[in-house]
Amino acid sequence: MAKAKIFLSLKNGILDPQGKAVQGAMHSLGFKEISNVRVGKYITLELKAKNKAEAEKEAKAICLKLANPVTEQFEYEVQE
Repeated sequence: MAKAKIFLSLKNGILDPQGKAVQGAMHSLGFKEISNVRVGKYITLELKAKNKAEAEKEAKAICLKLANPVTEQFEYEVQE
């Protein structure tokens, strides 16, 4: 059994309205020095894979299905 961590985020240059809203909220809480806030998705899951290489292959396949290749980028980590 392997554990995977998947990180999805908008590519640089893509407008992030949710990030802007969070930045505005942070400013209203007194954190004025914060800028360029970006919001993404963090997903953890368990994979029934025979080895780490197979788990990494499956994690990448999941990312390719979840992410919109035009607007999103992804990273993943797999631990046995």
